[in-house]
Amino acid sequence: MTVTLFDYPKKTAFNRVLPKSKIYAYSKPSRSIRQRFVDEVDQIVWKYKLSPETLNLRATKSVPEIQVFGISLRTEEVSESVLRTIDKAISFPIFYELTFEDHLKVVAAYKRPSDADSAKWVVDTYFSSDWGNTKVVRDSLPVALSLGSLYEQMLRRLIDIEAKPGESLKKQVERIAAIRGKEAECKKLEQRLGREKQFNRKVELNRELRTCKEEINALLGAQE
Repeated sequence: MTVTLFDYPKKTAFNRVLPKSKIYAYSKPSRSIRQRFVDEVDQIVWKYKLSPETLNLRATKSVPEIQVFGISLRTEEVSESVLRTIDKAISFPIFYELTFEDHLKVVAAYKRPSDADSAKWVVDTYFSSDWGNTKVVRDSLPVALSLGSLYEQMLRRLIDIEAKPGESLKKQVERIAAIRGKEAECKKLEQRLGREKQFNRKVELNRELRTCKEEINALLGAQE
């Protein structure tokens, strides 16, 4: 997925360094995750705050604000557990602009208030662009009437499986999570098939693998 960077209005600029200690205080990560912060993350900057005050767009129940964080990395990749720790500390949807040397990528999770408790947030599936040059031309923000609509359009720029006609963002993300789960299942079956010596068992694994791939195709193309 090609990297898409947005040209955020000047009024949305926040540009404050976010100390790792503040994230630790809210999320209380394990010692191993703290070590990943040390090894992988150089600095976190809260770059932009997209809110009714800065964008003149109305808030929605699910998207009261949108945040944009810039993270300079010490390694080419950052662990998902690191991003989840930050997401758990900040009760708003976040888009991450990750930089490593002269390259940049955008990562974001589908994030929403819990159905069971609206005071709590669910950090769902993560999506990301490919790495691109930091000097790429930025696009204007999508036209929207609310922060909820803006968030949906921004996140869908990172999703490489298109929504079906009339499919909500939540349903689309659920379907993609199911596809990813089936892809992982297929990969395990392929590995087992490669190791299997018995002919009868190979036949059975081939059948299971074929069924698994058919289920992926159904999730990719079936209409609700």
